[in-house]
Amino acid sequence: MKKTSIAIVLIFATVFIHSCQKDTTFLITETSVGPLTQDTKATELETTFAKDSVVGDQVQIDLGASPKKFEVFEKGGKHLLTLTVNTDSVPTIENVRIMDPRYVSEKGIGLKSTFKDIQSKYDIKKIVTTLKSIVIFPKGSNLYFTIDKEELPENLRFSTSDIEAVQIPDDAKIKYLMVGWE
Repeated sequence: MKKTSIAIVLIFATVFIHSCQKDTTFLITETSVGPLTQDTKATELETTFAKDSVVGDQVQIDLGASPKKFEVFEKGGKHLLTLTVNTDSVPTIENVRIMDPRYVSEKGIGLKSTFKDIQSKYDIKKIVTTLKSIVIFPKGSNLYFTIDKEELPENLRFSTSDIEAVQIPDDAKIKYLMVGWE
């Protein structure tokens, strides 16, 4: 009877500990995106995403070169990530473009978030204006967010001058979410 009680307690403890572990499948941190880390080598992508499909840049492969860009797809065909590899002697991931809205940062920001959400969770380091978008760089973070200029007031959509945070509508949607590792 005593051994049975101990066994039951151990089983419940194991189940409890396992259920409390946070699912990191779609979590973005400063050093990881899901199972991918900033130290993952390009040659390890197939094993890192063993349940998914990893596709290399076919033009590079046809030329006999190592691909510089990889796309990761869920087995059902959903595009999860686009990865860019650096040119070091042992290539690792340099840039990650998040394609699936299930990925969210530790602070809860993802592709379904708005500029107001970004501002409430991050201090903004700088905003860069490009021809068709603005790129928001938070302080102390490897993340950066792109908002299409179509989300801005009409008088700013064709502007090439710097755009300030106060000029960006709270409800402006994120177009691209990226992680850059150097």
